[in-house]
Amino acid sequence: MALSFLDQTEEPTLPPWKVVIVDDEKDIHTITKMALKRFTLDGRGLIFLHAYSAEEGKKLLSKEENVALVFLDVVMETDDAGLMLAKWMREELDNHFTRIVLRTGQPGQAPEEKVIVDYDINDYKEKTELNRTKLFTTVITALRAYRDIIKIEDARIYQELYRSGLERVIASTSSVLEQRTLQQFFNGLLQQVVSLLRNDQASALLQITGIGAIYSEHDYRVIAQISNDNGDDSIDSEIYQYLNKAIERKCSIYEDNILVGYFPSQGDKVSLLFLKGIQHLNSIDRKLLEVFSGNVSLAFDNLLLNNEIIDTQEDLIYRLGDVVESRSHEAGNHIRRMAEVSYLIAKKMGLSQKDCDLLKQAAPMHDIGKVATPDAVLLKPGKLDYDEMIIMKHHPQIGYNILHGSKRPILQNAAIISQQHHEKFDGNGYPHGLSGEDIHIFARIVAVADVFDALTHKRCYKEAWPIEQVIQTMKESSGTHFDPAVLDTLLENIDKALTINDKYPD
Repeated sequence: MALSFLDQTEEPTLPPWKVVIVDDEKDIHTITKMALKRFTLDGRGLIFLHAYSAEEGKKLLSKEENVALVFLDVVMETDDAGLMLAKWMREELDNHFTRIVLRTGQPGQAPEEKVIVDYDINDYKEKTELNRTKLFTTVITALRAYRDIIKIEDARIYQELYRSGLERVIASTSSVLEQRTLQQFFNGLLQQVVSLLRNDQASALLQITGIGAIYSEHDYRVIAQISNDNGDDSIDSEIYQYLNKAIERKCSIYEDNILVGYFPSQGDKVSLLFLKGIQHLNSIDRKLLEVFSGNVSLAFDNLLLNNEIIDTQEDLIYRLGDVVESRSHEAGNHIRRMAEVSYLIAKKMGLSQKDCDLLKQAAPMHDIGKVATPDAVLLKPGKLDYDEMIIMKHHPQIGYNILHGSKRPILQNAAIISQQHHEKFDGNGYPHGLSGEDIHIFARIVAVADVFDALTHKRCYKEAWPIEQVIQTMKESSGTHFDPAVLDTLLENIDKALTINDKYPD
């Protein structure tokens, strides 16, 4: 769906046409103003700026923009001062838009044909022939020419900006489409919209307050935020007011310096973008946002569908893990805690977001091989004897055999974790006696997270340990059972791990 706007801003009133008079005779300035005092074109009057020498004219024209017309005397401080000023305007100032009308009281000093050809003069008048009617005709002809030239130039610039903007839209859309989670999607959406509207994105982000949110079932879920210099990114009543207005009117809104982007999905969800600090939104910006919004809505639909598939997949994985854990009478939330702690460790160790997500999804299947372990061994309340331990040690390989044939990344990594999470860093683990970095990083992380959860919670063969005892025991196994770097990461973030325990109690 294309982006449409509810815009309550008023069209700006156009300023008067700027007319510069460069003449060393003060009476010429006065007469010109009097003769044209009631002049209007396209509802715009005239504003006069005055210079009494060519040098003053240079200074004036150097600082004034959008000058439509210059009345220029030829003979001032020198016989050709006006001609030199015209040459300077066209060549050095590079101003080819302003109309120049040469007025001279000494036509012999500046032959008309030579002046118009050599100095890019637009009109040539003798002062004696400029009565009120001819002055009016000269001005309206010059201003119409200037107006039309500016329109053509604006159209050219518009096309260049629009073409450049479309290139940014393509780049921005590609960036948004690459995101695989809602938070990444909305973070990308916030930054890419700012990038579309401003060249200096980093600077703009410091000046703009914004949120990205999903509206569903009469409620807002904030996914991402950017804050202003004061760090104030709270969701206040003003934000809700504008979000509600966009929802009610089913369109995007631009009022004052606030932009609310409205991106509906094909389902019952709406993606919303609130940006405060957008100083100007011109027609090009709007067209670019319209193009961008169509791509964003498609990306949002695809992401919601992908998330639904991932959520379903994750739910199935957890339910499968729950079946295994319930057989061994493990706490129902063991696999959830262990997956969250594994994710925490991976994130803090600097693994990529993709790998962190993959580990979190695969970790719950680490003990899937226990489905083949007999109850007499799996549920034994005491210590296992030698033969029973041999049977128990089969479950990592059984889990690997169940999972490894899949081509899906989650199951492929789950197979590795299942097979290797009982390996030890010093090579004394099972089933293959791997050591050090020969053990996959996912399995090294799961080994730490799994033991941490087992020690901090009650099992059929033990009570939960005090956290001090857990930390001490795990430290004693650093470099033997556990990868020291992985264990250190857990211990450095032990408060966060305990918060996960509290979030998913037995």
